[in-house]
Amino acid sequence: MSKLALVTGATSGIGRAFAERLAADGYDLVLVGRREERLTEFAAAHPGVTVRGVTADLATDEGIDAVAGICASEPLDLLVNNAGVAHYMPLDELPAAKARELVTVKVLAPTLITRAAVAGMRQRERGAIINVAGMIAFSGPAPHSQLPRRAVYAGSLAHLVAMSQTLSAELEGTGVQVEVLCPGVVATEFHERQGLDMSVVPRMTAEDVVTAGLRGLELGEVVCAPGVEDAALLDAVFRADLAAFGGQSTELATRYQAG
Repeated sequence: MSKLALVTGATSGIGRAFAERLAADGYDLVLVGRREERLTEFAAAHPGVTVRGVTADLATDEGIDAVAGICASEPLDLLVNNAGVAHYMPLDELPAAKARELVTVKVLAPTLITRAAVAGMRQRERGAIINVAGMIAFSGPAPHSQLPRRAVYAGSLAHLVAMSQTLSAELEGTGVQVEVLCPGVVATEFHERQGLDMSVVPRMTAEDVVTAGLRGLELGEVVCAPGVEDAALLDAVFRADLAAFGGQSTELATRYQAG
């Protein structure tokens, strides 16, 4: 019996690479994207698997609801929340419409789509969810001089990290896995659509990102960072998070008390 995967943002970049890999692995596919011609082209090029193209804009309620409806009614084995938009700007320069689009696509859409998929996966006692974020989720403490500021973009990816970690804990023992995939700079059309020339910047291939994401599931990783060789660095971050969380009390910290 074939497995079924749904991939959002499937017409280019990491999403397209996931679609290619999963097709090669024999998955039947539901591919979501805004460019209908690319979905049709992919289906025609992969006659050996069942490919259902869904043209939907996840910046809209209608698009989110359409994809969530599929997730709620189809027996998904794998959900890949990959869709994204490249709005790299400081908050005071980011137009309201772009801020709304970014938060809708990277926060609201994966939240509601995942919510729709989880119930069926729990009932079947199997399934996996991969939320595609990025290492920028960990960049908040960086000084101004280190990188261009992009508060909303970084914040939306950080949401995916925290949501995935917490959801993984909620689903422990159910047979459903959750992973957040955090690549660094990847060679895709993503930056080109933002008007950024990344041709001289070393970049990971989308295919390698997919390899890491799927291998990370096999390893039981909740946070998968394809370019981080020393996994202890990630463990240290998460131990520090829990130490700070556990270090709180109901008493006002000394540094805030009047001298």
